[in-house]
Amino acid sequence: MKTLLRMLNVGLLASALAFTLSCRSGSVNTPPNAEIDPTTVLWYSHPADRWENALPVGNGRLGAMVFGQVNEERIQFNEETYWSGGPYSQTVKGGYKVLPEIQSLIFNGEYIKAHKLFGRYLMGYPVEQQKYQSMGDVILKLGHGPEVKNYRLELDLNEAMARVTYENKGIKFQREVFSSPVDQVVVIRLTADRPGSLSLVVNLRGCRNQAHSNYATDYFRMDGYGPDGLILRGKSADYLGVQGQVRYEARLKAKAEGGSILVEDTDLIIKQADAVTLYLAAATNFVNYKEVSADPHRRVEETLSQIENKPYEKIKDDHTREHQRLFGRLAIDLGSTSNSFLPTDERLKKFDGKNDPNLAALVFQFGRYLLISSSRPGTQPANLQGIWNQYQNPSWDSKYTTNINTEMNYWPAEVANLSDCAQPLFRMIEELTDQGAEVAREHYGAGGWVFHQNTDLWRVAAPMDGPQWGTFTTGGAWLCTHLWEHFLYSGDLDFLRKYYPVMRGSVEFFLDFLKEHPVHGWLVTNPSTSPENFPDRPGNGRFFDEVTGWMSPGTTICAGSTIDLQILNDLFGYVAQASEILGLDEPFRQKVLEARKRLAPMQVNKKGELQEWLEDWGQKEKSHRHISHLYGLFPGNQISLRRTPELAAAARAVLEQRGLEGNGWSSAWKMACWARLREPEKAMENFAYALHHYTFDNLFSICSKALQVDGSFGMTAALAEMLLQSHEGEIFILPAIASSWKKGKITGLRARGGFQLNLRWDEKQGLVVEVISDLGRPCLIRTPFPAEVGEVPPGLAVTRKDINLFSFETQPGQSYKMRFVPVAN
Repeated sequence: MKTLLRMLNVGLLASALAFTLSCRSGSVNTPPNAEIDPTTVLWYSHPADRWENALPVGNGRLGAMVFGQVNEERIQFNEETYWSGGPYSQTVKGGYKVLPEIQSLIFNGEYIKAHKLFGRYLMGYPVEQQKYQSMGDVILKLGHGPEVKNYRLELDLNEAMARVTYENKGIKFQREVFSSPVDQVVVIRLTADRPGSLSLVVNLRGCRNQAHSNYATDYFRMDGYGPDGLILRGKSADYLGVQGQVRYEARLKAKAEGGSILVEDTDLIIKQADAVTLYLAAATNFVNYKEVSADPHRRVEETLSQIENKPYEKIKDDHTREHQRLFGRLAIDLGSTSNSFLPTDERLKKFDGKNDPNLAALVFQFGRYLLISSSRPGTQPANLQGIWNQYQNPSWDSKYTTNINTEMNYWPAEVANLSDCAQPLFRMIEELTDQGAEVAREHYGAGGWVFHQNTDLWRVAAPMDGPQWGTFTTGGAWLCTHLWEHFLYSGDLDFLRKYYPVMRGSVEFFLDFLKEHPVHGWLVTNPSTSPENFPDRPGNGRFFDEVTGWMSPGTTICAGSTIDLQILNDLFGYVAQASEILGLDEPFRQKVLEARKRLAPMQVNKKGELQEWLEDWGQKEKSHRHISHLYGLFPGNQISLRRTPELAAAARAVLEQRGLEGNGWSSAWKMACWARLREPEKAMENFAYALHHYTFDNLFSICSKALQVDGSFGMTAALAEMLLQSHEGEIFILPAIASSWKKGKITGLRARGGFQLNLRWDEKQGLVVEVISDLGRPCLIRTPFPAEVGEVPPGLAVTRKDINLFSFETQPGQSYKMRFVPVAN
């Protein structure tokens, strides 16, 4: 706050600022590559050296990774419903009969015995789940290497377009690649500045599980198709005893301007063309998580027939327009330096936390781009890798992990003005109630529905992997908080009415499942876990686990982990509020509120840290990557500098203890927590550390050497928390602004209560805020410094409620611009 106050005390303008957002801040001396927008363009002076550094394009359903090679290009592609297996269930009948014994053992401190019983009787079967698969590769044999000039590979986030440009033997070549959400094809366009210069051979190749090649049951067939096409057909692998039931087809169609096209076996040969456009369509027989009866051939045929007579430029324009409908809602500029115009991989290496403010803007927009590209209305939700995966055995199966990762994928959806992109998540939550109700009944003898820490395309809901992870019963409850958050941002009563039964069903399960602690009398989850963190407590030594088949460092099983009770505290409150708003279930509401009062409270341990478990245990790992018990700080709203200063101090102590190490998503979570504590330099320290240690050259996040999207989404959410917070019933402007963001502008941030915010600030011009009200509710704004309102629209009455708190009434659809002037405290 002091830094910003110093910045704003220098020469305030007398008139309100215009909200015209330029592409970049620029500098006095025009830097090299100044035509590149450093907030929306990733670019490189060389091709990607591996898949993890390739550039992603996607339309929510079809994803592709572009390498930018000049001799033989590879464009790897995915279709979001190509998974191993087929519809199946993990539910094990009758497990609830052993539950009382497991709970008794836990309350008596016999955790390993409880672990073994849980593993034998309450784990889902099969214990593992299905895998997201790569569908294939488009190979372009160009023969342009190795010596080329003026090479550039770029990804334009604003256009959702990957481009490769270079010169070879005096000819300028260009490739454009995009995945159209309008026409449902991946498009590859090749051009040259000299007629007749394009000659290449194209292959469409499938993928098979090489690790299981001697006994896997997946297969693919590659053939030519007509005079100008290639076709790939196949089926998914059987896995874990589940029959591979997914059938798929991918087809590539070529159109050449000039020259000739010839198909010979699996080669598509193009000679001496002026320009070439390749259209890739792909589909499976997936209908929903219970049905695989569609005809992939018919789907592909319909897709390609619809663009048969559609010109390339029209396809490109429609794609760009639809992408910008979402991406263009928000723009951000935090200031450029000469480093901002360097290739992206060099920007990452040279970043010291302060010397390239707009690198944060690029990371922010990259997260938004990934969400648009991997999660659109009608598609599947973004999985651990979004929709991009080249492996048949990807890390953690590239599925949906819900003890942090899937939730983090959708943290930026509301605040970053992409609420539409969360629709696939909401549908998945509803679908999980199907098997979730079976698991509640058969595993726990409870009503309602329950979901644990992982699911896949087939929406299984039982505990999986092993008791070390599977005892996280609040995965579904955590997901339900996203439903409430959407309502807070949108005020959509129809949405709340539709999803209230889903939220209510989750609460119903826990009303049956919660147990009274025999010592404290609190209501607690039992069994429970604090995700993946092994407590250091008596008797928690190594043992051979019959579920995992390896030596376990101990067990995580417990009763009443802090994160469980924080999530339930939130969800119980949300359901009670929803019940009141909708005028439903008054007796049920009272029952929920009474149970909420009895939930175990948060505690501070002897070191001054927020306690992770009911007991004051240590942890076996010095600095564990999960900070699960800080859910109550972020994304929850139970720990506050103003409302609960003691708990805020205890949360800060946890962040200090955990330090910087972890992985990409861990850094993003810590960064958001530091923003809630209003310590921007701590947040930026985690940001810089993540960029240097847990970020690929293409800005994808790294988790244990694997590419994941969660950290990329989490960074967008964390940066948004530094710029705006609205979780405490007010809109806090620039609550944790970094000292290097000396001037900046952002349009299109969303706040709870149905507000959109445009902000602009700098040393000379001060802080100007525009509020756009969707719902016409009263607006409460907090500034990061003691202030008074310098200018307001005529007729608007602004009340100064505190030294930095202001309120005014709004009307639906109206905007309100005002300038805030710092004053002495």
